[in-house]
Amino acid sequence: MRPAARHKTSAAWLQVGDGTRLEIHHTPWWRHIYRDFRRYRVTADPALRTVFLTQGFWASSAYRLSRAALLRTRLARPLVALLQKLVEVVTGISLPPPCEIGEGLYIGHYGSIIVAPDSRIGHNCSLAQNVTIGVAGSGDNRGAPVIGNRVFIGAHAIIVGRLTVGDDAVICAGSVVSRSVPARAVVMGNPARVVSYDGSFDYVFYDGMDVDPARRLSLERSRSLNAGSA
Repeated sequence: MRPAARHKTSAAWLQVGDGTRLEIHHTPWWRHIYRDFRRYRVTADPALRTVFLTQGFWASSAYRLSRAALLRTRLARPLVALLQKLVEVVTGISLPPPCEIGEGLYIGHYGSIIVAPDSRIGHNCSLAQNVTIGVAGSGDNRGAPVIGNRVFIGAHAIIVGRLTVGDDAVICAGSVVSRSVPARAVVMGNPARVVSYDGSFDYVFYDGMDVDPARRLSLERSRSLNAGSA
């Protein structure tokens, strides 16, 4: 890697990703479930397999239903708590209703996924197995991550603390992230470091992605940045 590229990579930690302006537009719970389901269909997962054999889809559907029920009445709390615990036992995935998750969540593998209640996750994100998105820090610095849109998080990745992961970023498998990640960055290692700005464009697929103006603009920025580092 050239000195200019190394400097740009190290300086990237001083930038803040687009996720700081994360806006999650909430739609009816059934449409959220449909959008989640479409993420599996776009990746060519059979419909019946998704509904009956994909634990990630079960977990996200239970999360959508639980969150909708709690917004309607507090009387649903006991049932929601029971449903959440049942889903955790069956799938190994913990998506507490207080956390905010945008449409199009994709969890393609079984279990051991922990998301803190204070976390925020944008639209069309993908989580692999054994991912932890948790709380860390102390005092005013204590908090949970904000994950931007179209982010891919690899297996066994750990993201903790009051930080931001920018739009279209990739957290590689086994990475430990405790600092903010710029938009379109690919990070790996423990502690995680930026290795490129190729983004998640080859990893995250969803309906209408080729005409999504936000994704298209982000892709243009990625190409421009990579061309400048060559």
